[in-house]
Amino acid sequence: MIEDEPRLTAYRDLLARYVAQDSTFSVEEIERLSEFLHEQDVSPDELVGMHHDALEQTFANPDRATLQSLNFLMKMMSGYSNEYREHQALKNRQKQLDTEIDVAAEVQKALIESDLPSCAFADIGAVSVPAKKMSGDYYRIVNDDGRLAVTIADIVGKGIPAAMCMSMIKYAMDSLPENKSGAPSAILSSLNRVVERNVDPSMFITMFYGVYDPVTHIFSNASAGHEPGFYYSAKENHFIDLQARGLSLGLSPNTQYSEYSRKIDPGDMIFLLTDGVTEIRKDHDFIERKQVVELIRGSMHLPAARIVRHVMYELKKMQQFSFADDFTFIAMKF
Repeated sequence: MIEDEPRLTAYRDLLARYVAQDSTFSVEEIERLSEFLHEQDVSPDELVGMHHDALEQTFANPDRATLQSLNFLMKMMSGYSNEYREHQALKNRQKQLDTEIDVAAEVQKALIESDLPSCAFADIGAVSVPAKKMSGDYYRIVNDDGRLAVTIADIVGKGIPAAMCMSMIKYAMDSLPENKSGAPSAILSSLNRVVERNVDPSMFITMFYGVYDPVTHIFSNASAGHEPGFYYSAKENHFIDLQARGLSLGLSPNTQYSEYSRKIDPGDMIFLLTDGVTEIRKDHDFIERKQVVELIRGSMHLPAARIVRHVMYELKKMQQFSFADDFTFIAMKF
């Protein structure tokens, strides 16, 4: 007999009223008792045993065959109960893990989020959305000694390993001595050595680093295998890819990165992105880069912050409002 008498009493009363089709009986009572027993971690074989005991106590002469069949079912359910308990343990561990990931995601968000710099010479907008709770994308936009320095990176992979790697990149960027007034190629070379020493060989990182000097109006940049951005020339009303070649970070300790420069005129724009932007699927195929350009064209009269939000919304809509990969998009209007 089940030792927990209150549970058995409640079950027995409900069973008796169900069999008698008492007018006070309601289906909601079964649902409430079922939820209660589930919360009490009553296993399937215990539930069968409870039913057996309730049947004996409720009816004077219950059918012997019925009682025997319940005994048989109880023995059969004992094996299922072991799996049930394992399933419950896994659910509890998963719930604990989800809670820990939620906390880690909030910590990561606090670590990498920062206000965009206020610049008289540029209007800046940025949006970054993780595909899961934690992101493998990273961006950093700062005003270094009057120059605008912008970084965008993508750790190949998702979830916690990518997020941890991204956090390391963030601290490496903050601590590099070259960061102040450093050339983009030198910054990437220094980061490459850090990544090669500290990141598992199965992971690699793409990065674009650029610097705009408002005195010379020159934008200099270097890339470590990162998705090309877009440069818009207001004078020519034309978009071109910001091509910059270079190995991803961490593949070789002695990699040297090429540096590219261009003159920026009033009205020009630069757009940087991770591959979560260009690997959007529409009708089961990846969109083309020209489709991203069309979305930018349709909104580039707006402030930079609204441009990135508009492009994100339209691309998200193509995928039923979900992203399969981390999504980061930056707009700079000069």
